[in-house]
Amino acid sequence: MGNETKIPTLARDVELLYEIGTLRHLDRVWKQFLGPETANCAEHLFRVAWIAFTIAKLEGAGDHEKILKLALLHDVAESRTGDVHYLSRQYTKRDDALATQDTFDGTIHEAEMLALAQEYESRQSIEAKIVKDADNIDVELELSELRKRGHSMGEIWIESRKKNVYPTLFTKTAQALWDQIVTADPHAWHLTSNRNRYVAGDWRKDSSS
Repeated sequence: MGNETKIPTLARDVELLYEIGTLRHLDRVWKQFLGPETANCAEHLFRVAWIAFTIAKLEGAGDHEKILKLALLHDVAESRTGDVHYLSRQYTKRDDALATQDTFDGTIHEAEMLALAQEYESRQSIEAKIVKDADNIDVELELSELRKRGHSMGEIWIESRKKNVYPTLFTKTAQALWDQIVTADPHAWHLTSNRNRYVAGDWRKDSSS
């Protein structure tokens, strides 16, 4: 064992990139309750990054580069551990730290990502708090989208999470976003756009075409 040669860093970097790519095939396990129209792990990470960046700018707080790194990292361990939901969590023991260590072992990112993973789990820095808030806000966005599509669990969980999750938010910006999401229309971005076909195109009432 002691004489084994470690895989070259560049080879491990490529392996990591392949592994990261598989996150788009990894379902978030609340799909068991909500059905197929839910975000996968990669989609979740992407929107969490945007939410965290938005919170940071609105709060005027934190290192934006670190926030984006934390957001992109925060669920990568699920590539090896899988996801758990609020019921399966009660029966499951996962070693996220070991999964993260093995995922990044021998890569160019190893030291930085292991340190960031510890920082995120400790929830002490403003950057870690913002990313955790973003993680929760993404769930709220998706539940609102599901509720708009008529899914009953969207309504049930929004009420439950308001009681149990909302009080745990770290930032006032996250609280404000949460309150806005509950009343917002997920389709307003295109229905009320001043560039859609109804407003600026050939479907306008005054259009001659």
